[in-house]
Amino acid sequence: MNYMFQPGFLGTKAPFFMDFVTLVVAMLPLLVGIAIMLARKGYYDLHGKLQGLIFIISVIVVGYFEYGVRLGGGYEAFVQKTGVSHNYLFVVLVIHIVISVLTLGIWSSTLWRAFKEHKRGGILPGVGSAAHKRAGIRTFIGISLTSLTGIWVYLLLFVF
Repeated sequence: MNYMFQPGFLGTKAPFFMDFVTLVVAMLPLLVGIAIMLARKGYYDLHGKLQGLIFIISVIVVGYFEYGVRLGGGYEAFVQKTGVSHNYLFVVLVIHIVISVLTLGIWSSTLWRAFKEHKRGGILPGVGSAAHKRAGIRTFIGISLTSLTGIWVYLLLFVF
């Protein structure tokens, strides 16, 4: 796993795994937006499968990130290399974590309810689709905010 800590590909002080995770996180709103557009065009099955795939990949990437941070010495090891105020960085990190955990909860419950409805033979749009649409909008907003705050943390750690 030494490759994880080789210099990254974005031209910053970040190791490879941080660049990779940041790139995936930056692309999430776009990918989820594409999945939403599929639903708007009536491709509900494809929308559901793509949302599920994006969710699974996201969970794997978060696991990869957590593994890399732990292996790399934890939060303390990464903040030593930044010129940013540690208090400021900590506040931004807490905001990022709160948003991402809330988003994960909303996203997973939205997927779970949609999966259960689909398994029962429910056809969307149908019963619950207005609630699903609202949950989807909340999820998209949460994913976008998670992406923005994740990029913000990356910049604070490895650029400034």
